Amino acid sequence: MKQIRSKLHARTNVDMTPMLDIVFIMLIFFIVTASFVRETGIQPNVAQGKGVKSPLEPIAFRIDSDSRLFYAGRLIDPWLVEPIVKGESVLRPKAPVLISMNPSARTGAFVRLHDEARKAGMPSERIAVLVE
Repeated sequence: MKQIRSKLHARTNVDMTPMLDIVFIMLIFFIVTASFVRETGIQPNVAQGKGVKSPLEPIAFRIDSDSRLFYAGRLIDPWLVEPIVKGESVLRPKAPVLISMNPSARTGAFVRLHDEARKAGMPSERIAVLVE
């Protein structure tokens, strides 16, 4: 009885080598064919920058009637003024800061902007205010 069971057990071994060979061949086939497929999609229309700014072009900020602060047409937080001024001053050391302010804006917004520019190392002589 033991011999019959051991013979049956010996006969039930399945050799997986040919199946693995086929799987690897298929894997290589799909990798090779996938590298030749070129996907087409939409091309985004990315706006190109103006390029290099002149060394004397001002670092311009705008305060609107609701006392919101804008830089380069984007709404920003007042705490971003210092890093913006530092970054622009590295690229253009002689560039002044220009604050364009609406007359109905709160004075506190101007004072905070002026203080942040001064913290960035901008001397008061190079900070200009334009009331619209």
